[in-house]
Amino acid sequence: MKPLKIGITGVRGIVGETFTPEIAVGFAQAFGTYLDGGRILICRDTRASGPMVRAAVIAGLLAAGCEVIDLGVSPTPSLQLAVTWLKADGGIAVTAGHNPAQWNALKFVRGDGLYLNPTQAEELLDIFHQGEFAKATWNHIKPDIERQDPIEHHIKLLKNVFDVEAIKQHRLKVAVDCCNGACSRLIPLWLKEIGCEVLAINDDASASFPHAPEPKPETMAQLSAVVRAGKADIGFAHDADGERLGIVTELGQPLSEEFTFALAARIRLEQNAGTVVTNVSTSSAIEQIAAIYGGTVVRTPVGQTYISESMIELKGVLGGEGSGGVTVPELHATHDSAATVGLILEGMARSGRPISKLVQDLPQLTMLKYNLPVEPNRLYSVLQNFRVAVEREQLTYDQTDGIRVVLPQGWIHVRASNTESMIRVIVEAEETRSAHSLLDWVRDRLNK
Repeated sequence: MKPLKIGITGVRGIVGETFTPEIAVGFAQAFGTYLDGGRILICRDTRASGPMVRAAVIAGLLAAGCEVIDLGVSPTPSLQLAVTWLKADGGIAVTAGHNPAQWNALKFVRGDGLYLNPTQAEELLDIFHQGEFAKATWNHIKPDIERQDPIEHHIKLLKNVFDVEAIKQHRLKVAVDCCNGACSRLIPLWLKEIGCEVLAINDDASASFPHAPEPKPETMAQLSAVVRAGKADIGFAHDADGERLGIVTELGQPLSEEFTFALAARIRLEQNAGTVVTNVSTSSAIEQIAAIYGGTVVRTPVGQTYISESMIELKGVLGGEGSGGVTVPELHATHDSAATVGLILEGMARSGRPISKLVQDLPQLTMLKYNLPVEPNRLYSVLQNFRVAVEREQLTYDQTDGIRVVLPQGWIHVRASNTESMIRVIVEAEETRSAHSLLDWVRDRLNK
């Protein structure tokens, strides 16, 4: 199985198999055509294929008559914030985010710094598939590529959002694992700006990933050891492009990525009760937290673009997903792990309590996740067969994204992944035994 995923999240695949220079050039030409030329920003993460893909994207954009500004190795949120700063018409982030090193991807950003919405993504796909691209003549191709560093601008905006003085007064010691990714410069600089003592590991952007770039307990053993040895107040783990965040407590305990958004929601709703936007796969702990502080929860399909647009429409006070991505709207309507760090440290500073105690107060539910690899052409037939099985048992289900069923002991969610060729299954219950029973229930019906 050699997947190439094309959808609202952009295009991604395994380099040297389905994700090729031709694909990168073609999508860059399509994006340049879609935006009718103009000024386009580009950034990348640190995976080995980045320079090759960057070169292909720049070639495609120049061929379509675009002016290109190269931000180099930078977090995707830094590019998104730089779009308005540099008066650009859009941007392309060359990054596969949390995917393993052999993957790469293009993420497309529009003129307000947000990802393309589903309608816009379909329009871009139509241009790509038609293959009719704008072609700049030899004397209209831009001869130079401007270079800009977005990190200082990103930190300046972060400092305007959070209570920097309150954080500085507590002189927190913070361990951070940047996974040798695009956050390797941003996060240590940001932490120093707010008065933290920084214990940084894997902050070499010229090195390869030391582990899978997905911030979850299985990848945080090294960070946990640093927290314990350095007696840090907290540890933060980042993905490859600065969207997702994982947490290690001062006791060295790595937390499920589900706790990142739950903790951020509690901190934010304590300050400002309002609407929290999340997706249908995220823990129901969010509803429990919102009920305590008088907030409301709105759920969307899975995908950052849905969170962003709902945040703007509903004037949400916080957005996020169980993957560890959090949106702080005062900064931007996009996931940003640097902003999540600021929010959590601000919450610790204001409460004066250690992170383990703040987490202890959150709902303690059991969530289990299971991925079923499926050939790309069978994804939706597998999902359809599962829906038929649910209907056969006369169960009520939600089709916001895939199939979500609420049962007496908990809930289950089955959907096709946006980023990989697999069916994703999530179950959650109050009791661990019930969660395992729910997962068995789903797997039995998926395998029929």
